[in-house]
Amino acid sequence: MGMDFSTLRTLISRYCAGEENWVDSRTVYIGHKEPPPGTEAFIQQRFPDNRIVSSKYTFWNFIPKNMFEQFRRVANFYFLIIFLVQLIIDTPTSPVTSGLPLFFVITVTAIKQGYEDWLRHKADNAVNKCPVHVVQHGKVIRKQSRKLRVGDVVFVKEDETFPCDLILLSSSRDDGTCYVTTASLDGESSHKTYYAVQDTKAYRTEKEVDSIHATIECEQPQPDLYKFVGRINIYMDSDPVARPLGSENLLLRGATLKNTEYIYAVAIYTGMETKMALNYQSKCQKRSAVEKSMNAYLVVYLCILISKAIINTALKYMWQADPNRDEPWYNQRTESERQRHIVIRAFTDFLAFMVLFNYIIPVSMYVTVEMQKFLGSYFIVWDDEMLDEELGERAVVNTSDLNEELGQVEYVFTDKTGTLTENNMEFIECCVDGHVYVPNIICNGQVMTGAGGMDMIDSSPGPDAREREELFFRALCLCHTVQVKEEETVDGIKQGIHQGKSTSFYISSSPDEVALVEGMKGLGFTYLRLKDSHMEILNREDEVERFELLEVLTFDSVRRRMSVIVRDSRGERYLFCKGADSAIFPRVISGKVEQVRARVEHNAVEGLRTLCVAYRPLSPEQYQEVCHQLSGAKLALQDRDKRLAEAYDQIEKDLILLGATAVEDRLQEKAADTIESLHKAGIKVWVLTGDKMETAAATCYASKLFHRNTQILELTTKRTEEQSLHDVLFDLSRTVLRQHGTMTRDNFSSLSGDCTDFGLIIDGATLSAVMRPDQEDSNSGNYKEIFLEICRNCSAVLCCRMAPLQKAQIVKLIKASKEHPITLAIGDGANDVSMILEAHVGIGIMGKEGRQAVRNSDYAIPKFKHLKKMLLVHGHYYYIRISELVQYFFYKNVCFIFPQFLYQFFCGFSQQPLYDTAYLTLYNISFTSLPILLYSLIEQHINMDILKKDPTLYRDIAKNSLLQWSTFIYWTVLGVYDAIVMFFGAYFLFDNTTFTSNGQMFGNWTFGTLVFTVLVFTVTLKLALDTHYWTWINHFVIWGSLIFFVVFSLLWGGIIWPFLNYQRMYYVFMQMLSSGPAWLSIILLITASLLPDVVKKVIWRALWPTTTERIQSADKLYKGQLSEFTPLASLHASSKTGNYRRGSGNQGNAQNPRRSEPLNTKVMFTRWQRTQDYCTFTPLLRFTDGSRYPRRGHAYSGAGPETAV
Repeated sequence: MGMDFSTLRTLISRYCAGEENWVDSRTVYIGHKEPPPGTEAFIQQRFPDNRIVSSKYTFWNFIPKNMFEQFRRVANFYFLIIFLVQLIIDTPTSPVTSGLPLFFVITVTAIKQGYEDWLRHKADNAVNKCPVHVVQHGKVIRKQSRKLRVGDVVFVKEDETFPCDLILLSSSRDDGTCYVTTASLDGESSHKTYYAVQDTKAYRTEKEVDSIHATIECEQPQPDLYKFVGRINIYMDSDPVARPLGSENLLLRGATLKNTEYIYAVAIYTGMETKMALNYQSKCQKRSAVEKSMNAYLVVYLCILISKAIINTALKYMWQADPNRDEPWYNQRTESERQRHIVIRAFTDFLAFMVLFNYIIPVSMYVTVEMQKFLGSYFIVWDDEMLDEELGERAVVNTSDLNEELGQVEYVFTDKTGTLTENNMEFIECCVDGHVYVPNIICNGQVMTGAGGMDMIDSSPGPDAREREELFFRALCLCHTVQVKEEETVDGIKQGIHQGKSTSFYISSSPDEVALVEGMKGLGFTYLRLKDSHMEILNREDEVERFELLEVLTFDSVRRRMSVIVRDSRGERYLFCKGADSAIFPRVISGKVEQVRARVEHNAVEGLRTLCVAYRPLSPEQYQEVCHQLSGAKLALQDRDKRLAEAYDQIEKDLILLGATAVEDRLQEKAADTIESLHKAGIKVWVLTGDKMETAAATCYASKLFHRNTQILELTTKRTEEQSLHDVLFDLSRTVLRQHGTMTRDNFSSLSGDCTDFGLIIDGATLSAVMRPDQEDSNSGNYKEIFLEICRNCSAVLCCRMAPLQKAQIVKLIKASKEHPITLAIGDGANDVSMILEAHVGIGIMGKEGRQAVRNSDYAIPKFKHLKKMLLVHGHYYYIRISELVQYFFYKNVCFIFPQFLYQFFCGFSQQPLYDTAYLTLYNISFTSLPILLYSLIEQHINMDILKKDPTLYRDIAKNSLLQWSTFIYWTVLGVYDAIVMFFGAYFLFDNTTFTSNGQMFGNWTFGTLVFTVLVFTVTLKLALDTHYWTWINHFVIWGSLIFFVVFSLLWGGIIWPFLNYQRMYYVFMQMLSSGPAWLSIILLITASLLPDVVKKVIWRALWPTTTERIQSADKLYKGQLSEFTPLASLHASSKTGNYRRGSGNQGNAQNPRRSEPLNTKVMFTRWQRTQDYCTFTPLLRFTDGSRYPRRGHAYSGAGPETAV
């Protein structure tokens, strides 16, 4: 009965949904074998098959699911309602007028999404049907990948891809290891080592593997590629043996087997539960500022539409209040309809007016915007200047929804290592007990430059010092996870490092480790290989030393250190530990700490990356205690990471300091130029790094984030230990505010050019204190607000010692500040993913730390320098184009529907349409859609080279300036004006006076066609006037659209169409064109409509030109070659309002230039005169006093973006 109760208890615990062990773990039976009787109950769980489904739809659910998704969009749903209203009630326009555009939009979108999904289905089928090898009944059989099940033992050969997530049981290598590349998962091409289970690595044949009797308990599937917790219970003759399983035993689907002949492994996660499939899930949807503006405008136009319908309904019943006025006869209302209750009639009329005016809401705008974003994103991908030939990589667009957001960035948050720097480490020096060693320093028989005062490795130190020196070198040769990659020679004989030169090289996921191991090689200690759990080292005497590797305490970003436990040939055990100085010094109990600390700080100031090395000898009793702590933590299924961290903390203590190393990470090409350009563009750059303060600060100076005259403000742990955080914050706040004096807060905005040159440095610990939600001291005020105020007044901020989560917190803090600036985060490593996902725009760099940042980003670029063109050129163009597209769409729809509104005053509010059904339907689909789409793809209002050379132009479009309410109102008023001109112009010109040659009077359809003709020509020519960049494609599309309209009208009115139940447009267009006054009125009305906008632009350009307009004028003068004449500072508006400053009004600014400005450069803007004296020049650009010639005291100087010449 006891066993029965235990079995029952197990069953209950497994099947209770709330039981923690059941929810968080699964049991896998290897080879589907039941466990031996009396061990545990055999409960065969249901797992999904190995079918991968990346597609969204099936054949059966495509139509309902796609329709549901499309009608969730407000505009689509609105038009559906309008269409249904037209079907249900008697409306003035045919349901076709709303139904056809809606059908077109829905169909085009459905076809696009259906085609993309069909491609996904094809890719899924190719993967699901590929063959895999499975061990069954002692034989290897072949089956399709989709038929693989959890518990199957899989046989994988070299260069094959793993079909699902597997636990490694054995391999062809004696030590049970295998090498894997995970390039398709995280982009890391280095070979990673994975380990077989200790008790099964000896099983190397199908029959042996099939005889394994074991179960695996592991966590339920979760998407973290680098985390796995489980244990294997192996049933031997005696009691079952439990072994821990971690990420080093887990082979992920999509990875490839390398340098290993074959492996046997058991499937634990299949199909959509594999880690790769769980990472398919899309990130949260980011919306651009333009999209938000678009939706706001849509609400305004919806209000205008409703108000129009209400006004017309009210006026209709006021009109019909006179007993002599009834419903017009041509509306054909039945007697029952006339006798309805007035409320029902009024509501029906309101809906009818809504239908009549509904075209003011541009449904096709959404399709055009989608197409513009999708097609426009290819310009980034195709840009050859953003191609990195060394990597062979181009820029990648992961989402096209944020293209225009690249033109609105106010804050850039960048990682340091691998983003600003190359992440290409070079070993510089090491310090042992205060003595400095430089590799290869005496290789040519002389001391290298700058090596004075350093101790050489052959300077014959005392016996103790030499022993500690060699212990330090051995520590660095052993404390790492570097692999040795052996290249095969022509004979196929593998050559080791000690047998031949450079036939092997080191591989590691961390470039630091490779640099340190190669540095030790230069100092006489060469790491050879890891073989049979033994690490081999070649010492200075060319003797091979063997150390048994007992434990590896892996590196993590929280501990910031790693350790190994080894046993030497004498049987002595050591723990070697290396890590950041802040992680090592507090754990050290002896050693020359002060000398090493001084050297570490000296190297950090030089911008070098430093690591400290320490060790601890372990007695047998201590080692047993360590093993006990580690095994207990490793076997835990719950909170394994936490328990391991606690165990590591207990083990890595009482250390003896050996020394420190210094590694250089060079700055990326043009990183400094990029940061300086971003500053000139008004963008604030923050560096968020995990490095120590001194190293990061040195990099910031090198990259021109800080200049030598930058006043550095420190908000660090060191300072908060001396003063309270409250006092430090208020001191810093007073410092920056005193400097700014009476300047208004607007001057502190991120886009202000007049920011005083402060730089702030803050570390992670202090940031945590600042971000704490509730301060205990009620007088402390809101620390976040004070911190933000300080940051707002700093030209650059450096955040060091940052944890990945803190990076995201910083971005979130700035995003949520009252200015709500647009943020961009850029990084190259897994630790940058959180801030990349948090920022409005996330950019990944294709660096050496894997591809996690690239996979989680919105855009990916090969190098940091490409960010300059991405923002200043592509972002600028995208924003200009889509701003015009949005405003133009609303403008042309106001022009289209306002005459319809006016027409109701002349037809007794009878809902009589002004335009024919065909014109209503095709206006947005055919007649006016292509020109604006093409404009939004290829318009270049300023030459690309000028945008690159003059970053300050980026400020002209900042803060969503082209989609401000004032601009929106101007476009709307312009549309209303054009509509009034078109309607009343046509009305007065043809008021009872105009007859055709045969004496027939023009009717209402001719009048409507005349207005529509003027409308199409006006809105198309308006776009032509706004176009600065003309190509043959522009000409073809703009003039082609007008020709298409004319040809369509001739055909539509020139043929009796049998499928129409009316022929009201028959011969109308031809009759109109046969009248001379009609031609004259078309020309006059088009001119009158366009004239005010043209006049306004001419006056504004002459009196208050923007920087952009100045450069456009100058570029025309130079016939497109302006970018060869640099700098462009003289073309900038002398004040932020755009007004000229006369005389020497700008001298104050010139005397105190901003940090981001270059030094004064003598420049002459000239053109050649047609004289024999080829040295004579004529200045082309006026001085600020309006003259062409300099007065006394003037120089041809371009001191910076605000300096007028």
